[in-house]
Amino acid sequence: MNITGQMLTKRGFLRSVAATGVAATALQLGPARAQTSASRPGFFGAKDIAEAGFIYGLPIVMNYAVMYEYAVDRNSGQFKAPFNQLKNEPNVFTYKDTAIVTPNSDTPYSFVWMDLRAEPIVLSVPAVDPKRYYSVMLCDGNTYNYGYIGSRATGSEAGDYMVVGPDWKGATPPGIKKVFRSSTQFSLAGYRTQLFNSDDLDNVKKVQDGYKVQTLSAYLHQPAPAAAPTVNFPKIDKELAKTNFFEYLDFALQFAPAEANETEIRAQLARIGVGPSKTFDFKDLSLENKQAFGLGMKEGERKVDEAVANAGKSINGWRVGSLPGDSAHYNGDWLKRAAAAKAGIYGNDAAEAMYPITRVDGDGQTLDGSQHIYMLTFPPASSRR
Repeated sequence: MNITGQMLTKRGFLRSVAATGVAATALQLGPARAQTSASRPGFFGAKDIAEAGFIYGLPIVMNYAVMYEYAVDRNSGQFKAPFNQLKNEPNVFTYKDTAIVTPNSDTPYSFVWMDLRAEPIVLSVPAVDPKRYYSVMLCDGNTYNYGYIGSRATGSEAGDYMVVGPDWKGATPPGIKKVFRSSTQFSLAGYRTQLFNSDDLDNVKKVQDGYKVQTLSAYLHQPAPAAAPTVNFPKIDKELAKTNFFEYLDFALQFAPAEANETEIRAQLARIGVGPSKTFDFKDLSLENKQAFGLGMKEGERKVDEAVANAGKSINGWRVGSLPGDSAHYNGDWLKRAAAAKAGIYGNDAAEAMYPITRVDGDGQTLDGSQHIYMLTFPPASSRR
């Protein structure tokens, strides 16, 4: 499947739908398999599918956008390294790091985007001082956190760990401490290494230098298998504009075999030509269905925003909780998964981190860093026990 072209902005799409019901699209898919008008849903059916599909697909498309900036587009301004190559960031993130929502500022990152189609990837970690927190979060294209390596999850000792794709059936070689299975063929390993203070950065760099990534064949000192087919990754706009949202979802799903709890939503998407072996093209829709899609996606976005605003518990003006988790954690709750991605894609599991979120100050006014400087005050440690 091949997509080329450039997305329109979300605002432009919604304005276009509201004004004329026609949204222009420049993306082209591969060999067209146009659905017959009889097989397409009517107005309300299309609206419902667009709403459900937007909620289901938002994390997948958001993940693709980050992957494209980090591992595909060398001119993105956010590019880290090609697939299967580790990139250490021996610095804290700032407002200029825009690809990920709400990154940490006290745990310098390392990243590797893994292409698991041809063979597994082996992640090796050094022995780390038990007083220093570190973690390697494994997050797949469905934004499921399917495993952790690190001081909490596996201890501070050195070790080799193997990450495999959804269809891998090989044996576990000697020396591998644990095998982690991604539900998609492309996956992210996000490393966090604790920084104690500004004088500690060189120590963080030493830990990062001990991280190692290699293919299974390289780890075993064996010839590499045949390379996976070249993928023509479609250019994506970071704003996740809606005009071609389903083209991107359609593209990404070819690398994500359906799980049992996805049967219903995948069947709905198939009705509009989205999914493996399907071909969705917005411009082929009728004017009525284009309007229905716009309304459905807008309603889906409203529900996601509402879910983000109500996530966790309200404590002293903060929403406190942790939405992210693995496939079993979400258990087919696509709205919860979408809210987790919208609130902060690649967030940690509850066992790994807690996330207090607020959008207002102590007087209930909306936070605005362009107009004000804020002070965050923590109570004494004894009162927090």
